[in-house]
Amino acid sequence: MSTLVDGKSVRIIPIPRIVVLNTRDRASDVFAEIVASIKSVGLKKPITVTSHVGSDGIESFKLVCGEGRMKALQELGESQVPAIVIEATDEDAYIMSLVENLARRRYRPIELLTGIRLLHAKGYNQSEIARKTGLSHEYVRDILMLANKGEERLLTAVEIGALPLRVACDIVEAGDNDVALQATLHSMYESGVLRGSQLLELRKVLKRRAMLGKTCSNRGTKVRPPVTARSLVRTYQQEVERQRLFVRKGVLVQERLLVVVSAVRRLLADENFVTLLRAEGLDTLPKYLADKASTAGGGAR
Repeated sequence: MSTLVDGKSVRIIPIPRIVVLNTRDRASDVFAEIVASIKSVGLKKPITVTSHVGSDGIESFKLVCGEGRMKALQELGESQVPAIVIEATDEDAYIMSLVENLARRRYRPIELLTGIRLLHAKGYNQSEIARKTGLSHEYVRDILMLANKGEERLLTAVEIGALPLRVACDIVEAGDNDVALQATLHSMYESGVLRGSQLLELRKVLKRRAMLGKTCSNRGTKVRPPVTARSLVRTYQQEVERQRLFVRKGVLVQERLLVVVSAVRRLLADENFVTLLRAEGLDTLPKYLADKASTAGGGAR
């Protein structure tokens, strides 16, 4: 039995007979919203499947899009789902399912990496991938470059918003040359491409990338790089820079303290102000500051 929706034939088919070609994980809150929506207003859009008859004569289906809606119906205790049945080869159905997932904006970084690489491996060029997924040509080009280099860690940083895509590509293009990499980072900072928290996050990503590798699959196993003269020099340079930073911070704190001491000394030279402090019970200071701020005419201690 079938009905027409927007000119397309819709059938009611058993959910157990549907095979998911390209499964996709969803955040629990997103899935809960789908379930609540279907429970409240019903299924507004049928899923899409292809039909196949096995050697046993039993018809089965392969899901093209609508996995979230189908699972939501299962969550609500339904065993059947309205579906638009289309004609497509297994490969075409898989590509359509992949494109459907990539066209959404709430995907995981590794899903994006895998999806675009699979489309590329299937023979789709950058322009075709961009057109099918709604991503820009430049975005697909840069993603493929990171994917082909195995830069999953940088790609993940891009997808969570910790790092601009173009910055990640510039880092890869700098290669393993520390001088070129530092020059790239300095240029990004000077041009305003990276600021504040982004720059700090980038340094963390680069440190993890150097220690754990480019991919994210080895998070649980720390691989220590071999100790070389170059790595020792780099570690020494990092420690020297850290010590210089401490010195600069110390000088800055000292300068600020001198300003505070000067201001407090002037205030304590005013007897009316000192009397007011005593009346309010605020006539004591830390010993170091009191010693520095003391004047010949006396004042709060």
